[in-house]
Amino acid sequence: MKLYCATGNRGKLREFNLAAEPGGVQIELVPGFATLSPPVEDGATFDENAIIKARYYSKLTDGLVFADDSGLEVDALGGAPGVRSARYSGEGATDESNNRLLLAILNGVQDRRARFVCSIAVVKSGEMRGLYRGEVEGEIIHAPRGEHGFGYDPLFYYAPFGCTFGEAADDRKFEVSHRGQALRAMLRELTGRG
Repeated sequence: MKLYCATGNRGKLREFNLAAEPGGVQIELVPGFATLSPPVEDGATFDENAIIKARYYSKLTDGLVFADDSGLEVDALGGAPGVRSARYSGEGATDESNNRLLLAILNGVQDRRARFVCSIAVVKSGEMRGLYRGEVEGEIIHAPRGEHGFGYDPLFYYAPFGCTFGEAADDRKFEVSHRGQALRAMLRELTGRG
């Protein structure tokens, strides 16, 4: 089975392929993805933004297209950065600038509970085929740790591992991550396995 993925994030694509390989599912970027301007992600939720992206890119192929929207929700910030996770520190944001801003805003805050959330929408020729969600709970530490992963991973402490997602190996993180949960749910439904 072949699925087309709509993401410009190499870290996400690597994680998607980690999950898909054991089931014999082939994941490729949507044809022509790199040449297109991205859609406006103006949804108020991760679900809405995932659907916007999947519908937009599904026009480029007759196959199944999936897109995700994911991010970090911090309880003390009312769920921020939320759908603005990738652009938290403004247009042109980097992982480092987003992490610096988050730490500055949380300076002196005791309640550092947070969760990663992922929604994946599957669309074929503009028609919704499924929506899948995953969440993982953790807390934001006071300084980045680890060289693995991307985004907020070096700040996200996952107690069952006793380390941040940035310190965990990619395959270990993916076993419990929000993105891993959502992708496995999608693959189970699409392939009829497990």
